[in-house]
Amino acid sequence: MIKLFRGVWDSFLSPMLQRPKRLQVAALCYRDEGDDRQVLLVTSRDTGRWIIPKGWPIRGLSSPESARQEAWEEAGVSEGQMAAKSIGTYTYDKTLSSGLPVAVETLVYSFEVENLKEDFPESRERRRKWVSPSDAAGLVREHELKSIFRAL
Repeated sequence: MIKLFRGVWDSFLSPMLQRPKRLQVAALCYRDEGDDRQVLLVTSRDTGRWIIPKGWPIRGLSSPESARQEAWEEAGVSEGQMAAKSIGTYTYDKTLSSGLPVAVETLVYSFEVENLKEDFPESRERRRKWVSPSDAAGLVREHELKSIFRAL
């Protein structure tokens, strides 16, 4: 009887009680320095951990356009070539201002950086640095994002 209930719970009831993941978009900003590729990391505003620029989709913009806007606001990327298709996804739990955690799925778009500004909207709230993809994989917390960096 317990096995039957567990099977019904796992296959039918549990998925109905779970909230769907919320969607964010992210820009994996990179540049090629000779034979070496570097990726741009920024710190989060709340914990200071290393992340890539990301945020909620912006009404009226496509997902890649929203990711481009996040790269500008959070990292100062003013010019470059944004990919039209996502290169991968990663999930994480985000704590909302209400204190409630929500599961977030993040679409990642590659963004070849052509110009970086020193003065950008969040320049006083974040640090940024260029690192190798393997170093980036060691600095970020999300396992799926680590895998995206390792695949570069």
